[in-house]
Amino acid sequence: MSDRPTARQEPESRSAYRAFRPITTRWMDNDVYGHVNNVVYYSWFDTAVNAHLIERGALDIHDGTTIGLVVETQCNYFAPLAFPQAVDAGIRVARIGGSSVRYEVGLFGAGEPLTAAKGHFIHVYVDRATRRPAPLPDALRRVLEDLQ
Repeated sequence: MSDRPTARQEPESRSAYRAFRPITTRWMDNDVYGHVNNVVYYSWFDTAVNAHLIERGALDIHDGTTIGLVVETQCNYFAPLAFPQAVDAGIRVARIGGSSVRYEVGLFGAGEPLTAAKGHFIHVYVDRATRRPAPLPDALRRVLEDLQ
């Protein structure tokens, strides 16, 4: 472990993100403390990004030969979200590699100017059958470039 302190993260504005997806909170998302439990945020990240890719024709979860596996994820929390609040997920791509992508997602309470939480995850795209890294398909790369 490093003895260096990590830089303090700050909320970001909506203008920092390239695409948005509405998220519907559910009764079961709240925990005993009256706000959305931290594990739900990671599900929202995955849902927002994959739905965007599927809708744009860049990801075929049923018959595609290339699939994305999460190898890293992280989240910073700034303000609580709770059911029945509406949430907007902002999406952007920070890095595109040969077979990997770093997605960054900001979660906003509906109408709020700053992120209630923001985080990232890294997908390594692999061959569905062998689970070995595979080059990003052209259709996926085009959608990713629009998110940079």
